[in-house]
Formats: sequence, C-alpha cells, structure tokens
Amino acid sequence: MADTWVIVGLGNPGPRYEATRHNIGQMVVDELAARRSESFRAHKANARVAETWLRPGGPKLVLAKPNSFMNVSGGPAAGLARFYDVAPERIIVVHDELDIPYDTVKLKTGGGHGGHNGVRDVAKALGTAEFPRVRVGIGRPVGRQDPADWVLDPFGATERQTLPILVSDAADAVEMLVAEGLVAAQQRFHAPRA
Repeated sequence: MADTWVIVGLGNPGPRYEATRHNIGQMVVDELAARRSESFRAHKANARVAETWLRPGGPKLVLAKPNSFMNVSGGPAAGLARFYDVAPERIIVVHDELDIPYDTVKLKTGGGHGGHNGVRDVAKALGTAEFPRVRVGIGRPVGRQDPADWVLDPFGATERQTLPILVSDAADAVEMLVAEGLVAAQQRFHAPRA
C-alpha cells in the first residue's frame, strides 16, 4: 500500500501495566487514535489496530498496540508489516527510553537497541534495525532501584502532572515524521526548548 505507515506503540498488555513507564509507547498511539476519534479492534497479527489517516486525503496510519509482552513485540510488528505490505522504513516504533531524560522526545532511524528488549525483538523479527523510532524519555531511576523495576512502575505524582504534554509531544513527533520526514522532526524535537 503506497502511502501507508504502521505506528507500533510498545508496551505490555493488561490493566496491571497500563499506567507504567514501559507503556508510554501505547499511550502515544492511544493519543493518535483519540485525536481522530478512532477505536482499536482485534487484528490477526496479535495486535489491536485502528486504521485512520494523517489528515483527509493524506497518508494512511495503522495505529497498533501488540497484544504480546514487550520482549516479544517483534512478531506482531512483523505480522502487521506483512499484512499491510509495508517496508521497515515505514514502520514507526514508539517506545520508552531510559537514556533520555523524562519529558524529552527524540527520533532516529536504525542504530542499536540500547538494551531495550522490545526494540531488539522488533529488529530481529523485521530482519533489520533500519526502522524509524520515536523515543520517549522516561529517565533512569534515582538511587539503587533496578531499571527493570523502574520501567514497570507507574509514573510518579510529579511526572503525572506533565505526562499528558509528553504524550502529546510524542504524538506530534509521529505526525511530523510522517508528514515532513525524519530530519524536519528531529530539528523540531531535538532543539532546546525556548
């Protein structure tokens, strides 16, 4: 499909994980669906999917939330790529990023997975790491907390005050990446805030 983009929000399934840092990718995909008054439905690729458009007459967006756990996100992502006949460069993976400060959005294509098992599994399943990523900063835990526990904790009270803005910024980054390309989106979202 010529102008189709698959946007995969990484996370873990079920109510236990909905509000956790690891699920911010799915929160962003929820925001993109809400902006278009779309709801998700089951898809045979083991994901929940909402099909919509960037704007009327614009590129088609397939918003997807894998039903699998984070570490095995690759199967649903690859299944959606096959179903919609979309090349890896048109699969945008939205995920949490420990190595970026909270309240920051960064974009890149390719490169390593930075220890993120969801990204690692998507790259393995697609057979390439050359797919665009919207990386949503969650920061590292303070003190001795294990990062593996940190990502599965809900956002703290202070973080929750600005979380809707962060999710909205990340959704804006996805839209700009589709509309104007990676470099334009990087120039906007990587610039220091005024």
